[in-house]
Amino acid sequence: MSGRTLDLDLLRCFVAVCETRNMTHAATRLLRTQSAVSLSIKRIEELLGLVVLERGPRAVRPTAAGEQLLNHARKLLAAHDQMLDEIAEPALEGSVRLGTPEDFATSYLSQVLARFAQSHPRVALEVSCDLTLNLIERFGRGEFDLVLIKREPAGAEAGVRVWREPLVWASAPGFDIEAAETLPLVVSPNPCVYRARALNALDRSGRRWRIAYTCGSLAGSQAAVRAGLGLSVLPRDMVPRDLAIHDDPARLPDLHDTEIALLAAMTLSLPAERLREHVIRALETPAIHVLPPTFGSSEIRGN
Repeated sequence: MSGRTLDLDLLRCFVAVCETRNMTHAATRLLRTQSAVSLSIKRIEELLGLVVLERGPRAVRPTAAGEQLLNHARKLLAAHDQMLDEIAEPALEGSVRLGTPEDFATSYLSQVLARFAQSHPRVALEVSCDLTLNLIERFGRGEFDLVLIKREPAGAEAGVRVWREPLVWASAPGFDIEAAETLPLVVSPNPCVYRARALNALDRSGRRWRIAYTCGSLAGSQAAVRAGLGLSVLPRDMVPRDLAIHDDPARLPDLHDTEIALLAAMTLSLPAERLREHVIRALETPAIHVLPPTFGSSEIRGN
């Protein structure tokens, strides 16, 4: 291996391809062209004398050698980025305007932002919570530097996908979905991606429904569900432990996966660019997903 060196930019490109499983998506994430990404992967394979990616018709995935490289590359990039955060830019200061859905802000994102604030204590984070379609409108008016939005998987919207997980029906323990001729629903006001997904799924399945409670607050909606007012829709890992999950497609229609994507303004300040990189790195890397203390896998199963 003497005389052969893998540049960190090459490793960062390789990690992006492995995590997105797609050259085009990796190029979008890295703000590069697809041809530049392909050349980077070719350069890695030439330097190592090994094939590190299997190219399929719809996706690419690491080979056995690629899995080894991916493990080491993530560790090297994490150490490098932490060094820059703590040493090269200790006095980074300014403000960043971030928009996000409330449920995501109160779960995974809070820990991600806390780690960024520890590394950059002079950067003020101005975080606003709103419904996705409102966030998109406000982003278009220039109110945010960065915005996280809910979208359909492989949606046409611009941005980098940073999260994906299944949506599920949630209710109070003991809620009898079979006894309800017309399903009562607890939803957010329009416009809401989860509300639209739920109503469309029920309509396609022929199941009757009614809006029993509408609330723009996550805490208010969950209180209504706990009180037995109706069913709600949440990402699986965001369902509180004291609520029941209903995921039997024979009883309620499948809601499929949801995505969270990150949009960035055309021109970003250095603090905003660092936050963008941090959010992508923290949320897209499966190894560092951390569940908040009020959520987890020990959920109650619905009847």
